[in-house]
Amino acid sequence: MIEIAAASCLYHDFIRQLRNDQRVQGGFLEHVSISSAQQDVYMTKFASRYLVALIADQPAGYAGSIDNDIRVCTHPEFQGRGVGRALINAIMERFPESQARIKPGNHASEALFLACGFKQVGESDGLLIFRRADLAAD
Repeated sequence: MIEIAAASCLYHDFIRQLRNDQRVQGGFLEHVSISSAQQDVYMTKFASRYLVALIADQPAGYAGSIDNDIRVCTHPEFQGRGVGRALINAIMERFPESQARIKPGNHASEALFLACGFKQVGESDGLLIFRRADLAAD
């Protein structure tokens, strides 16, 4: 069972470590290495806009919405278990105007957002823009 929790300080380092994990770097718009100090500053400002998925009390992924842009990542050991879908659905409940910007060729992210009821509504700056289908006309 997937539990969704607030991104309290207990999970800030998990989020940082997962964001830095080479196995998931290809899905992000930017390849960066985030230090603990950088993460502390960032999460002090944005923790209220992030959620963490837990499976058997273990963090399995995270999602956030910053400036209505969804950031989602599932730990490789938990992929294929519905973690991404649960996180996106929870983010959309909290931040319903959020959208996703996806790198062309990131088929896993495209499939995930389509499965969550999004559709591609355009392109911007070389990225595909996905919005939830019921909001796409706005």
